[in-house]
This record gives sequence, structure tokens and C-alpha cells, in this order.
Amino acid sequence: MTTSTEPLTPHTQDENSDSTGQKKVFLAAPRGYCAGVDRAVETVEKALAVHGAPLYVRKEIVHNKHVVKTFEDQGVIFVEETDEIPAGANVVFSAHGVSPAVRDQALQLDLKTFDATCPLVTKVHHEVTRFAKQGYQIVLIGHHGHEEVEGTAGEAPDVVHLVDGKDDVDALDFPEDQKLIWLSQTTLSVDETMETVNLLREKFPHIQDPPSDDICYATQNRQVAVKAIAPKVELMIVVGSQNSSNSKRLVEVALQHGTKNAYLVDYANQVEPEWLDGVEHVGVTSGASVPEILVRGVLELLADKGFKDVEEVTTATEDLVFSLPRELRPARNPR
Repeated sequence: MTTSTEPLTPHTQDENSDSTGQKKVFLAAPRGYCAGVDRAVETVEKALAVHGAPLYVRKEIVHNKHVVKTFEDQGVIFVEETDEIPAGANVVFSAHGVSPAVRDQALQLDLKTFDATCPLVTKVHHEVTRFAKQGYQIVLIGHHGHEEVEGTAGEAPDVVHLVDGKDDVDALDFPEDQKLIWLSQTTLSVDETMETVNLLREKFPHIQDPPSDDICYATQNRQVAVKAIAPKVELMIVVGSQNSSNSKRLVEVALQHGTKNAYLVDYANQVEPEWLDGVEHVGVTSGASVPEILVRGVLELLADKGFKDVEEVTTATEDLVFSLPRELRPARNPR
């Protein structure tokens, strides 16, 4: 069955549908915006609608070039640090979260803050503060320099130890009777995280697991969809930005599970023609901070190259919705 990409109505998965040898796209579902990103983007939109420009955002609201550029065109000013914001201004904290020190600085500058931190990141922040109070040293699995781990570690900097692979694990040293627990950045690869966890367990057999999985549902779901598609395709195109941790992990997962080549692109015009040489089956997905319009652009480009048959491979259904920050929620009608 052949479907056009405008509007996009791909047919459901059929295990025998690729037996014709025709050019074909396997489209991952779920893909794109997760509930946390949707909440963060809507937070900026609502703050702009209510308070107007200029509106400041500390760091990128989400890691996507298109989203950031779209907001900049509407008068949003992105800054790296809180002290770049004029006293008394309106500011949104990004989906990746901030440390208590950043919140204190905002208070000193009398900033009007709107917190777009993903609730799943906030959950990890709460775990850090709870276990720190209970006397644990906390091993945080994550990537050095990522905004999320900076905010999380900032909840208890004296007891949080960031590890990003074997070398960091080897450098850790704790007394045998030290209470230990590991937590993780929410946007990591599940497989990569468990490799580090196994190294930690070998060195510290008494290290405790977190009370619940820190890697977010959306990260896991997008990786599972890629794992299902990877063996079927010679090429995987992941739509997402280079500074998006979860998008970069999708490229890695595709390569680890059978795709010969996998590339990360922000826009369709970044797809190189030679990538398609000799290719019959292409996988397409997008990171959790990517608007669907960018995926449609890639599908349209592929259709122009003869890849008109689109099969959506669905491995999960997502219906989670997060409430906006209290300051931006619609007022309730009095009874």
C-alpha cells in the first residue's frame, strides 16, 4: 500500500509488506515531542502571550535549533546564565532543570520565573535531595557538561559524583561501609546506562538501585521503536539537533541494532543524496524535542527520491500530559 506524506497517513506494520523490493520508509512511532517538551514549549508560548516580549529563557528551552529560532523570531532572548537577565524581567527555566543556586540568583534579581523543568527531571532532583539527607553518596550517570546533570548535581554538590563511562567509574573511591546509590540523567540510552551500572556493581557490590527507573518513558519508547526498525533498513535518519542527548542516542541505538548507516539531521536539506545510493529501506525517527513538521520535511524529500511507501512501526502509545506551571494555567471559573 502506498501513501502520500501530505497528509501523513502511513499504514500499519505488516511483516510481509517489504517483500516487493520497492523503496520504502519505516517510520518510527512514537517519535518527536514528549510530554515534557510539549509542556516546556507551551510554557514559553503562554508566557509570551500573557507577558509579551522580551521574554528571557535560561539556556535553550529544549535542544532543538528550529524551536529556538522560532521563539527568537517572536522576541524570546536565550541566555546562558541568570546574571545576563535584567533585574525584574520575566524568565523561563528550560526543560532540563536548574540548581538551587540558580533559583537563589533569580530571587536576588527579583526575576519573575516560570519553571518549565520536565517533571521527570524534577523527580530525579527530589531523589538527590532525599538520599543526600539519608547519608548516601550519589553516583549520577550522565554526560559531562549537560544542563540536566548540572542542575541535578547542584541539589547536593558535595555528595553527587558524575560518571560518564569506565574511566569515571575507575576513579571513584568510597569506604566499604559508605551508603551508595546510583541515579541517572533521564535522556540516556538504556543499554549504555546499564553498562555503566554493571561496572559500578562490580566495583561496589553494595550500591543500591534507584527506587524507580530514572530514564524517561519517552527516551525508552523512542529507542525501542528504533530497535524494531534498525534490522529492516540500510539507513536510519534521525531528525534532531547535535546538542540533543536523546537524539544522538537514537543514532547510536540504530547502529548497534543492525542499521548500516545512521545520521542525525536538523532539516531535510541536510540529507546527503549519496546516503541513499543503493538503499531500498530507510528508517525515520525524531528525538523528543523535535516538532513533527521537520519529520514531514524529511518524508517529502524521501518521496521525491522514490521512497513513497511509508509504513509506520508502532511499538508504544503515549498519552501522558503534564500541567503547565501554576502561574500560566487558565484561571478557574468561580462557581
